Amino acid sequence: MTTTVPAEMTAIAIAEPGGPEVLQPRTILTPRPGAGEILVKVAAAGVNRPDVLQRKGGYPPPKGAPETPGLEIAGTVAAVGADAKRYGEGDAVCALVAGGGYAEYCVVAEANALPVPAGLSLTEAACLPETFFTVWTNVFDRGRLRQGETFLVHGGSSGIGTTAIMLAGAFGARVFATAGSDDKCGACLRLGAERAINYRTEDFVAVTRELTDSRGIDLILDMVGGDYIQRNIRAAADQGRIVQIAFLNGAKAEVDFTQVMIKRLTLTGSTLRIRTVAEKAAIAAQLEEKVWPLIALGRVRPQIHAQFPLADAAAAHALMESSSHIGKIVLTL
Repeated sequence: MTTTVPAEMTAIAIAEPGGPEVLQPRTILTPRPGAGEILVKVAAAGVNRPDVLQRKGGYPPPKGAPETPGLEIAGTVAAVGADAKRYGEGDAVCALVAGGGYAEYCVVAEANALPVPAGLSLTEAACLPETFFTVWTNVFDRGRLRQGETFLVHGGSSGIGTTAIMLAGAFGARVFATAGSDDKCGACLRLGAERAINYRTEDFVAVTRELTDSRGIDLILDMVGGDYIQRNIRAAADQGRIVQIAFLNGAKAEVDFTQVMIKRLTLTGSTLRIRTVAEKAAIAAQLEEKVWPLIALGRVRPQIHAQFPLADAAAAHALMESSSHIGKIVLTL
């Protein structure tokens, strides 16, 4: 263990399940990297909806993961465990983690870390792992989005939504998005959406069918659930795909599967946190090969709405729950 790493560190603890106020700074032991792991001195950590669910008691960390919330970080390598060979002390990395990101130091599986793309700050790089891993595996792997296809993302102004708009556009899809205000719709358009649909005043099913000459949408990425589940089926094209990644409006719905059969639809979904290190490493390799060059060229860039000091994690969560943000919320150290 490198002697410059302190024995103790500050981390954000969840005092008990509840509102943002239960997030409190605590002094805990600094973790040590094991075989195949690196210890990262955290410069910034992304804030994500799963962190909010964990704070409320609804999304516990996987077995063996830290209780400290936080799924994505960026910083510099402070120490290297046995058999970790790619990175050395001082290297700038960003990483997907199963927990522990809201802290001064975080242990990372080396295979789940990526170099910071050229031209990005560490704060910007902290916005990449959770959202880019999620979008890549669900839109391009499970969703099989191809050039020239139509793509609809719900929650287009969120961290996931802004990333999905940029990546789908970069790979040649026709991109549509839903959002809850004219300002948010404007942000979706600026990021490359062909049409942004204000779900408070418009019906996305009717709008997308008009935009596609009644053909429907090839791929829908949904984090809303509830009544959107049936409406997505109505909006989908023949042989369309619908990928579910969250349920902000509930996981249960009454669904008429007749249209699933008639249209020959694929309904799928996934979670990321519980996947193995090897599965996440495979996603990381695809991102480094196919997406990191786009970031370096400036064609794709994370959108940061607000930054908070680590100690103000409660304020960051309050903003997340207000849904007034456009893009990412970040904790900085």
